[in-house]
Parts: sequence; C-alpha cells; structure tokens
Amino acid sequence: MEDFNSYFSSAFLGKKIMITGGSTGIGRAAAILLGSLGAQCIICGRHQEQIDDTLQAISARNRLNSFGIAVDLSSEDGVAQLFKEADEQLGKLDILINNAALGYGSILEGGYEDWQYILDTNLLAYMACSKEAIVRFKEQGSGQIINIGSMSADVREESSSVYVATKAAIQGFSESLRKEVNPLGIKISLIEPGAVDTDMQEASQEEKQEQIKNQEMLRAEDIAWAIAFCIAQPPASDVVNLKIRPTMQII
Repeated sequence: MEDFNSYFSSAFLGKKIMITGGSTGIGRAAAILLGSLGAQCIICGRHQEQIDDTLQAISARNRLNSFGIAVDLSSEDGVAQLFKEADEQLGKLDILINNAALGYGSILEGGYEDWQYILDTNLLAYMACSKEAIVRFKEQGSGQIINIGSMSADVREESSSVYVATKAAIQGFSESLRKEVNPLGIKISLIEPGAVDTDMQEASQEEKQEQIKNQEMLRAEDIAWAIAFCIAQPPASDVVNLKIRPTMQII
C-alpha cells in the first residue's frame, strides 16, 4: 500500500458528498474540510443565508463548485427535493453524511406536535435520506453513509429524554443497517461525539471557548476530522462506531 500521506491526500478527490445540516456546526465544518480536500459537496439547511456563507467558505478552498439548498428534512417533500437537486447538480453520489438534527429536552416539555417534529428531523430524515442514498449506491455497487449520533445514546442524560430517544434510535438503526447493506458494497459508519461547540449548546460563546480551552468541549472541526478519517479508510476497512469526546468530559 502507498504511504499514508499519499493515500489520504487522494482519498477525497472528486468524491460527491451530501451533508445534511451542512450550513452550521459539525456539518459546516465537515463541508469546508472535505471541500478543501478535493470533494464536491451538496449541503442543506433551513436558512439560505447560512448556506450561502458556507458555500463561500468552501469555494475559497476548492475550485470545484459545491451546492446548497434550503429544505426542511422533517417532510417527505423536503427529502425528495434534496435528492433531486443532488442528482441534477452532482450527477452521482458517493457519500451521505446524515447530520441534521435538533436538540430537545424532556418528554415533560411541549406536546405531541413538538415531539413529532424532533422525531421527523432527528430520526425519520436519517432513515429517508439513507434509503434514497442506498438506491443510488446499489446501482454503482459502492457508497458510504456516515451517521452523526451522540454520546447521549449511551449516557442518557436526565431531562433529555426526547433527544436521547432519537440518538439511541440512530445507534440501533446504524448497527442494523450495516448488516443489511455491507454485502452490497456499502459502508455504514456511526460517529458519536461528546460535547461539541454547536448551536445546540446553550452556553454563551465565551463560556464555550473556556470549555474548549479546558478540554471539556470539542470544536466542530474536531468532528469534521473524524468524518474524514472514516472516509479515508482503505476499501476493505470500515469504521463501524467512532466515539469521540473531550479529554476532560468525564462520563
């Protein structure tokens, strides 16, 4: 096998990658990093201004055009619209990064419609996007899905029962789906981060920067590198579950 640096530097060139929730947080950091490594990305989010800002950051580091679309993945129409755009703009798809998700607290908060929206966004959209990607991957005999989960699937914090339910479900979904699609040449990786500086964290930016300094919180860029690590594996190697947490987040 060629040396690591040569292999890694070529592992992303020309790859067609879809990143849901790609306009903020982990998704934005991943889009910028993968774009800088030579991939062509399509991202989605709910706000066009954030999408445009991310695309501008990608284009500053990559000559390939990347694309973005404002959609709400909690609906079947939103998922269909995203993949229609991907087919038109990219022509094919090599990798899906399921990342779009919303935070939520306890089942004692809100009502049925609130929980339904979180489940549709955090779980059903992962499932629907995976199905659409697999349809395309089967035709070409290869592909990869990277699901961004959470440590909450294992830690199961108090007063976070709705969010925990969705992330525990993503964990089970990923493990079962891998057994189903690996024989088709499709890889499934699950990344479960600990605390990360994203919009889900309610602390002020100053407080989050202090936590990062104290190694109690990760940067979104740290998870982007974990995503790149999963993608850069040789064909016969599959990162099944990657747990990445701040050194001083003792859980």
